[in-house]
Amino acid sequence: MLKVCSPQLIGPYEKIIFNWPSMLCLMFLLIRFVYLFINSMRIILGFKNALPEGQSFLPKHQADHVKRLLRKPIQEEKSWFERKIYTWDPCFKFPSRMIGTTVLSLLCLYIFVTLEFATYLAVSRILNGIAEAIEEMQPNVEFNQSIANFKEFNGALEGVWLFTTFLTCAVTVSYIFHILVCYRKHMKRLWLGEKSFMPVKFQIPSASESVAAIARYSGWQVAYILWGYLIMHIVQTAFGMAFVYSFVIPIKHGQGLDMLKGLSISILTLGIVISLMVLQVVLAAQFFLQKKIYPEDKKKPLALNNRKAFHNFNYFFFFYNVILGLSACLFRLFCGLILGSWLIGRIDRTILQRGYESADMGYKTWIGMIFVDHYHTNPVLVSFCNIMLTAHAGKCVEDSSPYYPSSRLCLSIRARTRWLLYYTLLKNPRLILLRKEDISMILK
Repeated sequence: MLKVCSPQLIGPYEKIIFNWPSMLCLMFLLIRFVYLFINSMRIILGFKNALPEGQSFLPKHQADHVKRLLRKPIQEEKSWFERKIYTWDPCFKFPSRMIGTTVLSLLCLYIFVTLEFATYLAVSRILNGIAEAIEEMQPNVEFNQSIANFKEFNGALEGVWLFTTFLTCAVTVSYIFHILVCYRKHMKRLWLGEKSFMPVKFQIPSASESVAAIARYSGWQVAYILWGYLIMHIVQTAFGMAFVYSFVIPIKHGQGLDMLKGLSISILTLGIVISLMVLQVVLAAQFFLQKKIYPEDKKKPLALNNRKAFHNFNYFFFFYNVILGLSACLFRLFCGLILGSWLIGRIDRTILQRGYESADMGYKTWIGMIFVDHYHTNPVLVSFCNIMLTAHAGKCVEDSSPYYPSSRLCLSIRARTRWLLYYTLLKNPRLILLRKEDISMILK
């Protein structure tokens, strides 16, 4: 795909701009290979001990998480960054799949933005060349005015396109890292047994669909990020051009007063609408609700008062509410367009309404993936399995080896019992007088 672009489309450093991510990845792989090779040679030569095979079954961070659950929580003062953005947790590590997907998403986003920028430069040069060629023909005045308007549109589009490119890139990169934050948050909720953040129909997933979901997650995540960037960029560019032609160009052409008149009328209309909506709420609170049951209550109960007056109030506001409902419906469509275009790249949440989440295949992929990770990396479950396997392995060794006589097990149990008795009596001295031996001595 990169070779299709004509040379010197961006500038003299075009090859470096296109190829430095690949070179960076190759350098990382080379350094990683050298590190693993040196580490293996140290183990072979005896300078470093290899880890036992069973020691890696329970990772250290998961064991630390279980230990933290058994301790009393420590209240630590958090900084603004930890409270508002991200809190580092040493007992949680992201799987390599999530790290690899994040890096791949960033690289693909960089390549996609570079190709988009190169394509825009090529199209812009072609359009400017056509406009200059037509302008040199010296047609009539009206045609020259059309050419001037076209140049003005092209200049406005160039500025809006560049601004929205940086804005959309920043939002998309923040989405990529925010997905990691949501992954950790959802995993911790699943560890606690909390599933209320997902739809009811997704709380008992299918095993086969979950395995298929974790297989396709990485590819779908990259695709969603790229499509989300493109759609968000187009929508932001459209709104940017609307802003330019509504405010900037009228001021540039000396039509600022007319623009301010229209803007003031719109603001006044919006203020009247909001005032009437607030008035309805205030009237409902003052005249159409019963009094508080107890004086210390903060709100009135949901019980109607003055019903006849309420019916008259409802009748007189009916026609106004019809007109307001038309505007509210369009505002609902506008909000859906904005939120849908901004959140289309977020695979960790659905943009569909409640009850229609099954149609969002990306969100179903996310749910299946986190359930597979939850079932296989739950620290409490892994710790329990590690204890069971360790105990079973030790029992098999004792049963099969002649160096573990049966009397040794009895001695260890007896020694443990004596130690527990000693510790109990040390912490509770009054229990010494209640022991059976001491009571018999007192009776004698």
